Amino acid sequence: MCPSPIRPPNSGNRSDWQTLRSLLPYLWEFKWRVVIALGLLVLAKLANVSVPLVLKEVVDTLDKPHAALAVPVFLIVGYGVLRLLSTLFGELRDAVFAKATQRAIRRVALQVFAHLHSLSLRFHLDRQTGGVSRDIERGTRGIGFLLNFMLFNILPTLLEIFLVAAILISKYDIRFAVITFITLLMYVAFTLFVTEWRMVVRRSMNDLDSKANSRAIDSLLNYETVKYFGNEQYEARRYDENMQHWEIAAVRNTTSLAYLNAGQSCIVAAGITALMLLAAEGVVEGTMTLGDLVLVNVFMIQLYMPLHFLGYVYREIRHALADMEKMFGLLREHREVADAPDAQALSVGKAEVRPRHGAAEPSGAGVAASHLLPQTAGCASNVSEVRFERVSFGYAPDRQILFDVSFAIPEGHTVAVVGASGAGKSTLSRLLFRFYDVRQGRILVNGQDIRQMTQSSLRAAIGIVPQDTVLFNDTIYYNIAYGRPDATRDEIIAAAQAAHIHEFVESLPQGYGSMVGERGLKLSGGEKQRVAIARAILKNPAILIFDEATSALDSKSEKAIQAELHAIARDRTTLIIAHRLSTVVDADQILVMDKGRIVERGSHRELMAQGKLYAQMWSLQKREEKIHPDY
Repeated sequence: MCPSPIRPPNSGNRSDWQTLRSLLPYLWEFKWRVVIALGLLVLAKLANVSVPLVLKEVVDTLDKPHAALAVPVFLIVGYGVLRLLSTLFGELRDAVFAKATQRAIRRVALQVFAHLHSLSLRFHLDRQTGGVSRDIERGTRGIGFLLNFMLFNILPTLLEIFLVAAILISKYDIRFAVITFITLLMYVAFTLFVTEWRMVVRRSMNDLDSKANSRAIDSLLNYETVKYFGNEQYEARRYDENMQHWEIAAVRNTTSLAYLNAGQSCIVAAGITALMLLAAEGVVEGTMTLGDLVLVNVFMIQLYMPLHFLGYVYREIRHALADMEKMFGLLREHREVADAPDAQALSVGKAEVRPRHGAAEPSGAGVAASHLLPQTAGCASNVSEVRFERVSFGYAPDRQILFDVSFAIPEGHTVAVVGASGAGKSTLSRLLFRFYDVRQGRILVNGQDIRQMTQSSLRAAIGIVPQDTVLFNDTIYYNIAYGRPDATRDEIIAAAQAAHIHEFVESLPQGYGSMVGERGLKLSGGEKQRVAIARAILKNPAILIFDEATSALDSKSEKAIQAELHAIARDRTTLIIAHRLSTVVDADQILVMDKGRIVERGSHRELMAQGKLYAQMWSLQKREEKIHPDY
């Protein structure tokens, strides 16, 4: 059974103990491995504590007058075996527990990744990708450290301290145990105090590291812009400003660590010196043997190492918790758009998508690939009515975009929205996809408020060709197939042909295996847009959105593909957002938006007859086309 997910607490401040408790379900998934690992841990520490006891017997035996006549071979061999077992059990423990650690890292990383995809568009517009990726990287690394060191370093160290103290109390003067405990308490108190002070520096380092990484990635993603303006040195200076502050914090971190280590060494050295003085006094008085002196010395050395390591582990655990703070902070990010508890799936029929077999393949550029378009059976079940009812919306309280917008797209009809930039056209598609929830009014699909639908079913029913097409840094084949990852190769090629990009792809040396580069920068704007059109064709949705779908195409290419877009939109519910009015003349209804309001509506002929804003826009664009034929 998979562990339960990490749930963010109600309060804004997540305590360290809550963080640690959140990791326990991941350990419980491999409970038998944890039990076996803990058993090996105990065996390793018992073997380690037994080593000084055997060494004492070896020294006492050899210290006798006739020791040279009989070397204690059995004790020496036993000493070697215990040394081996203390290490061997520890290595076996790590091997047994490795799967639990790595599975926990994988599960938490997956949860954070999935949660990031569930957050609203508003969060992603504000985020800095480089900083987020660094936070996740440090956080997952911190999880592995916590699980290993909390379970297999702090617990065994405390166990070893307890065993050594018990032996000292049972075999020697109470003063040995008192000095040991005083040394331990001073060491722990000093470590806690200084480490808490150092955490401020560590958090500062993390913040500066994330900022520097964000700045570097942002600059590299915008490589062309940097080159256009010759700002390489400017970008280097901006990056170095962050690294300069990080350097100062890093130096403070290192010097404070040196202070901590020096203080810990002084405390332990004082404790060992006091114990050795007591032991030497006992040997002189005859109450202790030379073996007892060696035993106390080895015990304290063995205690010093885990004590010193305990300080290191505590510091690193605190650092790991600081590293994990931001990652868990991502899990606490509020989901602005979430499914309602009683959300229902949108029921929309899907047409069967397949190329027609046996049809002759067209030859020559610009020949329509209509025979390869998805075939639709039972169109009535494959379409949906979309209705906006008195919708008002703004991205911020003081920035309202839409005002009382109402319109309907009947089943199988096409509605176009036109208007100047900033009129609110693209906001309609974002609201229909439910990237944001409307503040007033509602949006209905098949008579059902989209806020009462599951987001996955709603988005599965909608296909979009966006104005700004951003592709994955993968192959052309992968980017087209992203519309429907389970599609066959024939279906993907058919979609590419319908989008008039097949011949271009085939002309490339690697064909469909050609890489498109970061954000698709190896392709031109028109080529990227054709990939987006092919992707939408492949998805075969019930509702289509064309958001400036041909804005990156020249006039000739636009006319060649316009017929295909009409064929794709036929018998589907289609919303076209356009700047070029020539692309929407065949729409069933055209909405003219101005400053977030619908100011005109009607067919092309009706709007031209009114002689208002639409007619003025048409006249202006016609004049532009005469001056610039490729407009």
